[in-house]
Amino acid sequence: MIRKLKPDDVKGIKDILNRTDNFQEEEIEVAMELVQIAISDPEQKDYNIFIYEENNKLLGYHCTGKRPLTDAVYDLYWIVTDPDHKSKGIGKKLINHAENFVIENNGRWLLVETSSRGVYQATRNFYLRNNYSIISEINDFYSLGDNLIVFGKYFNNKKN
Repeated sequence: MIRKLKPDDVKGIKDILNRTDNFQEEEIEVAMELVQIAISDPEQKDYNIFIYEENNKLLGYHCTGKRPLTDAVYDLYWIVTDPDHKSKGIGKKLINHAENFVIENNGRWLLVETSSRGVYQATRNFYLRNNYSIISEINDFYSLGDNLIVFGKYFNNKKN
């Protein structure tokens, strides 16, 4: 089941982030900052966080929001699944939910930014398997040798 974020989810999200090998401490801090914004101001629309749970256990989440200064472009800020439940289709369900959220909100693009570091190879493959295209790459963005790769999916949404 996928549902909106509740205050009780904060601990579970942090636990999943901490157990995900490829996240560095500062990445976890940024993810948790967005969670705190969403929890502290339920009326805000910048960070829409949805939880995937089975049997009342949090197994993943995504954070999606409209990109500032655009009329219909959305960012997938975070999509994370419990490392103990990889390869069970949770990521696919979450990304489909994020895409439907964008379409329901008359979105035209869903963009995802990720790193070129080797630990993100599975992540990049995940986006390619889900029909995302590489829109751009900026060399040495995060640090020397660590490029920013932007994936995107365009929705021919007739509501736009």
